[in-house]
Parts: sequence; structure tokens; C-alpha cells
Amino acid sequence: MDFRIMGLDSPLFHTLQHVMDQSDDLEKIPNAPSKVYVRDAKAMAATPADIKEYPKSYVFIVDMPGLKSGDIKVQVEDDNVLLISGERKREEEKEGAKYVRMERRVGKFMRKFTLPENANTDAISAVCQDGVLTVTVEKLPPPEPKKPKTIEVKVA
Repeated sequence: MDFRIMGLDSPLFHTLQHVMDQSDDLEKIPNAPSKVYVRDAKAMAATPADIKEYPKSYVFIVDMPGLKSGDIKVQVEDDNVLLISGERKREEEKEGAKYVRMERRVGKFMRKFTLPENANTDAISAVCQDGVLTVTVEKLPPPEPKKPKTIEVKVA
């Protein structure tokens, strides 16, 4: 799309035009990242999280303002990867209202975390309260130390 045709001839629109043209060029470059990969990378980068370790659990805290629990998915894949994903949808515009500024992020988000070996993937809970998702992953109990095996010595 050429913005000059529409009478928009400013440096900002020239830069925007350049960026849009480059995204078309990426499709022609062999070994360039796919659009899905780029979208997922942006979604992961835009979803900050805090991780805490307690004696009996790991806790993942992710800000998710304005989302309902139905918009969030918490999954375990490959037996040790915690996947938190979802989508924030744009509010429906009311008649007569228009955006003056739009800064809140909309669209898909995703985070993946590789869980430690002692994470119990069968004991995971997730709670979303006041726009904060808290995922708790219980730890497996430490393995019991092996007791030395005593072998009876026979007299020959």
C-alpha cells in the first residue's frame, strides 16, 4: 500500500511504508522465520512473568489484566514444558466512539517454561484473581537415600 496515493506524505508514513515493504520481502528470503514464528516470538516477549521457588513448590506469576479465566490456557507439553497462552480481544466499539489513542496490547500471548526435574506435573493448579494469574507447580518429594545393603559373610 502506498500512502502517498492517499495524500499522506510525511516521514512517519515513509517509515511505515518501508517496514510494510520489508515484511513482504521476508517471505521471499529462504530460511527466513515464518510469520507464525515471528508472531509467537512477539507474544512471548510481551508476556512478562515472575517465578518463585518455595521449599515445596514453584510459583509462576503472570499479569493478565482484563482477561477472564476462559481466555487463558495452562498446559503441560512434552512432560516438562509449562505453556501459558491465551488471547486478549479488543472491546467492541460503541456507536459514536472512536479511539484517540490505543496503547493496550490485544491479540495472542504465550509463555513457555521448562520445568525442573523435580516438578510434579500431575500437581499443578492455576488461579486468576484481580488480573494476576498464579500457577503453582508442586515439587516431587526428594528421593529417599539408598540404604547400604549388608551382605552376610559366611565362614568357609
